[in-house]
Amino acid sequence: MKSDVINHYDSLIDENNDPVFDPQPLKEYMDKWDGKAFLDALTLDDTKSILEIGVGTGRLALKIAPQCKDFYGIDISSKTIKRAKENLQEFDNVTLLLGDIEKYSFDRTFDVVYSSLTFMHIKNKKGVIDKISHLLTQGGRFVLSVDKSQNTVLEYGSRKITIYPDSVKNVERCVLHSGMSIIEKIETDFAHIFVIMKNT
Repeated sequence: MKSDVINHYDSLIDENNDPVFDPQPLKEYMDKWDGKAFLDALTLDDTKSILEIGVGTGRLALKIAPQCKDFYGIDISSKTIKRAKENLQEFDNVTLLLGDIEKYSFDRTFDVVYSSLTFMHIKNKKGVIDKISHLLTQGGRFVLSVDKSQNTVLEYGSRKITIYPDSVKNVERCVLHSGMSIIEKIETDFAHIFVIMKNT
């Protein structure tokens, strides 16, 4: 349930768990999901508008916002968004949105949409990938990093949250249905990274 996910991420903030301030060894560990290969796949430049699905406290946004024209990040946790606003306050090109990507109504499109370690919380993957296709400009790209783990429960201390693991074949099916194309697949220690393009 979404409420369990929201409560989990709200609780992380209450527990002062902010990945932005992780020690360097932990940051390097997180790079195993969305390090240099992931960032390079975004093909950033100062003309592009970017959307991050599951912006969290801004761990990736801090690297990406300085390299683009407009940065938008969406997250379902109000406490997480509040912390992200603090962490990203130096950037005047950042807009942070509190909402569920499945339900949020956008009034614009983006050159790049990306997400890392968030799709495990999304049950209706086909619906969200279809929506991303509509959110992208022609020739835009969607970069998705999904955990290789096929666990159906995320355990953190005493909390247990139901998750929906991603498989390569299911992502491929959803992308094919959306009318987009996978132009590259990158495998890291812990993740599959898909570089997806909206066909022109």
